[in-house]
Amino acid sequence: MKRKQLGRGSFAAVLATLALLIGGCAGNVVHMQAVAPETVSAAPPPGKARIVFMRPSGVGFAVQSSVFEVKDNFPSLIGILAAKTRIAYDLDPGQHLFMAIGESAEFMSADVAAGKTYYAQISPRMGLWKARFALEPVPPAELDIPSFKSDVDDCKWVSKTDDSEGWATANMQSIVSKQREYYPDWQKLPDAKKPHLAADMGR
Repeated sequence: MKRKQLGRGSFAAVLATLALLIGGCAGNVVHMQAVAPETVSAAPPPGKARIVFMRPSGVGFAVQSSVFEVKDNFPSLIGILAAKTRIAYDLDPGQHLFMAIGESAEFMSADVAAGKTYYAQISPRMGLWKARFALEPVPPAELDIPSFKSDVDDCKWVSKTDDSEGWATANMQSIVSKQREYYPDWQKLPDAKKPHLAADMGR
């Protein structure tokens, strides 16, 4: 009996599935630096808002996910998150657009208020060649749930370095290409299906 061989696409899908199914693992911090928890301020600076981008799931731990703010239609690196890491991003109040890069580009809009801290999760999904990453706002009702608090505590703080910016510069052509490919599709979605971090979702 002949063995049925997997086609290139099927084989890639199998590899991606295996990578995603191995959960509960922390990823290696690459192009970023670990930050001691006691050095992270409890609140944003005066006049600023804060978004904590966190990746609590160990699923797809072998793949890094990069997060950007899109300013004037150009991506500016916030950080590169491994599984079980988080980063604090302080920003001006008002409307913003964020993008997560993996195999594709995913987007999240935000309208944030000064003095408040918001949370957004980066959630891995199965892709053809590697993981995709969705940006998901965390509703206020979930912030006090023990399982969420545990997820937050399990994520170690990281921050950008010169190496982070060097990585972004070296890969900017690919990053912008994904932005231009996927953003028009995101814009066409009904508002109810677009991830949005509303001003009243912060604390």
